[in-house]
Amino acid sequence: MQTVQLHDLTFEPIISPEEIAGKIREIAAAISKDYAGKRPLFLGILNGAFIFAADLVRACNIPCEISFIRLASYHHLTSSGDVQTVIGLKEDVKDRHVILVEDIVDSGRTMHYFLPDLKKLEPASIALATLLEKPAAHEFPVSINYKCFEIPPDFVVGYGLDYDGLGRNLPGLYQLVENRKL
Repeated sequence: MQTVQLHDLTFEPIISPEEIAGKIREIAAAISKDYAGKRPLFLGILNGAFIFAADLVRACNIPCEISFIRLASYHHLTSSGDVQTVIGLKEDVKDRHVILVEDIVDSGRTMHYFLPDLKKLEPASIALATLLEKPAAHEFPVSINYKCFEIPPDFVVGYGLDYDGLGRNLPGLYQLVENRKL
């Protein structure tokens, strides 16, 4: 993996596609064991989690469903501080086992604001699976049930995550090079 240029910024590789695939197999095995006989609903958070959600569901060996919602809190490199539902939940989740699929848990703001609304719909259970977690960036407590990687609070792209629309298609994960132009 080589450095990549997206718009005016340079990103360097931090996690290879092979490492990602291995971790996804690990958490898919755990989810398959934990949810055997329960037919969970995976709920991917768009846009960033679409690749992770697809690969995670394909790696699970249990009957399951997948749907997506879109919650927005980012603009350019930083969180706006405001979480908005752009595409809402269409499925009835009452008495269903829901597994939220996030690309990255950063401040924890998205889940902090979304979970109370989801709980009002009375699912049987709610779990959170994330590709990445930035523990040092947490502003709100977050309970993560399935996690692939912990990373420092640097800006990352690739494997679904973007910088102003670019980089989602990169097969690995890349972090912003320190001598950035902001």
